[in-house]
Amino acid sequence: MKRVPYGISDFPNLIREGYYYVDKTRYIELIERQPNFLFLIRPRRFGKSLFLSMLESYYDIDYADCFQSLFGGLYIGQHPTGRQNRYLILRFNFSSVAPRQTNLAEAFNEYCVMMMTKFIRRYEQILGSDIWLDIHPDMDAGQMLTSITQHIAIKRDCPRIYLMIDEYDNFTNTILSTYGTDSYHEVTHGEGLIRHFFAVIKDATASASSVERLFITGVSPITMDDVTSGFNIGTNISMQPAFNGIIGFSLNEMRAMLAYYIKEGALSTEVSVEGVLEQMKPWYDNYCFSEEALDERMFNSDMALYFLNSYLQRGKSPKSMIDTNIRTDYNKLRHLVKLDHRFGANASVIRSIVEDGSITAEINTSFPATDMTRVENFKSLLFYFGMLSIQGVFRGETVLGIPNLTVREQLYTYLTEAYQRSCHFQIDLDQLSYLVTDMAYDGAWQPVFDFFARELERQSAIREFIEGEAHVKGFLLAYLGLTRGYIILPEYEASKGYADFYMMPDLIHQPEIAYSYIVEVKYAPRTASDREIEALMEEAEGQLHRYAADAKVQSSKGDTQLKLLTIVFKGWELVKAVEIKLK
Repeated sequence: MKRVPYGISDFPNLIREGYYYVDKTRYIELIERQPNFLFLIRPRRFGKSLFLSMLESYYDIDYADCFQSLFGGLYIGQHPTGRQNRYLILRFNFSSVAPRQTNLAEAFNEYCVMMMTKFIRRYEQILGSDIWLDIHPDMDAGQMLTSITQHIAIKRDCPRIYLMIDEYDNFTNTILSTYGTDSYHEVTHGEGLIRHFFAVIKDATASASSVERLFITGVSPITMDDVTSGFNIGTNISMQPAFNGIIGFSLNEMRAMLAYYIKEGALSTEVSVEGVLEQMKPWYDNYCFSEEALDERMFNSDMALYFLNSYLQRGKSPKSMIDTNIRTDYNKLRHLVKLDHRFGANASVIRSIVEDGSITAEINTSFPATDMTRVENFKSLLFYFGMLSIQGVFRGETVLGIPNLTVREQLYTYLTEAYQRSCHFQIDLDQLSYLVTDMAYDGAWQPVFDFFARELERQSAIREFIEGEAHVKGFLLAYLGLTRGYIILPEYEASKGYADFYMMPDLIHQPEIAYSYIVEVKYAPRTASDREIEALMEEAEGQLHRYAADAKVQSSKGDTQLKLLTIVFKGWELVKAVEIKLK
């Protein structure tokens, strides 16, 4: 039985050691129909490194004798393009560069020089030993690359270079988030070492005399914009519909993988493909990178393989649906998702997304780091980082939405941190978790909302940020979403209406939960009369009954007792918290 390739990014090792491989080799044909110098943006841990490793194995002249063993069983093995195994591969992975504030240039140079030295040694018989005469110990990365490309350019019978850069912006993003804009500007502008390095690459591709093809991956266009004066080093294929599925797993690819492991007996015969997918989709699916490919939604491959690896070992879903490595990556990105200290525009963007589940935006394909806090650039950054995904088009604008529950949890965390930073508001999450547990198992929902009311009373600085129905809802969602037991779904569509939020019980991990909840939040201005409050209560009651009758609610609540709650705020003060009896 083929092994689950969780954490494997080495293509030759994956094939030789008998791991399951989702065949992406058909994209080689599409890539070769594009211009020679390509740039692909995808979120972290989406399978970019494995894809580059596959390209390297296909094009590397050193792998010619291994072509059949590596690719014979794959699409490209049956449909070779004629360019296979004809290049010298020079590959960098800038996530391997350890930034040191004391000497950023030295860290970058050490890594690049090391990789180019390995390149020369690997292909010395082809390049000729005289290449060492062009290499000097005191060369920086740009000078060494210039020497290599010039040496190859004058050799007519020498294969050309296919240059690959993985995680091209990891090093600079780390500098930006850790050391600030001054250090970042130092390496990406003027005579900065990274800007100079990319200038050398650009020169080497100008006539294709030495670097014939180029493939660069990253998580955002920021560094490319800064180091190449406007993104002109190559063609950006990131949002082309033909390449929507180049990275990650499609629904059909996931079905095929699950069917394989069921057929091999690794999963119980009582388990169905669709049953497992039903567990996976809310957490890992729903990424789309092109408005013209809305019918093709992608699973994050790392998340999916994490789940499957655990499922095969345990015979059930993992205890935590979110991989620790994913959380670590989102924590790194959080330093780049800079929110205002006074809960300004970008913090409001996060809050709006949490409250509504989506937002309209114009995705900018190029912008410098200095402009990334501008609202439209900030929305674009969230898209590139995988925190938002394309859901459709509304009145000519792209609709970006939260792709899944894994990302939603991260955004809840960002929002609560924004509250803490902007107005020094903190909630004891341990105490809240205990109260939500009682809500889940004993039906004791009142203490949860009383707890929120007390904290709003006690910590007055938060009040100016949450007035208004949507803001109250976002506040509640963010904190409830960080507790266990419920999957909090805002603006839950039910019976041709939208419940403010549905607290769907997580019965996969806590099957003994006894209660589920639909909550309708109403807001009244401070001047509202008792009669106006009662009118809001009556409106909420009618809405709740409609939502409760929805087939999706009835199915997902399982055997839990469904409770309908109306929560009314008058200004920042909680004035009504009432359970509506089911009809």
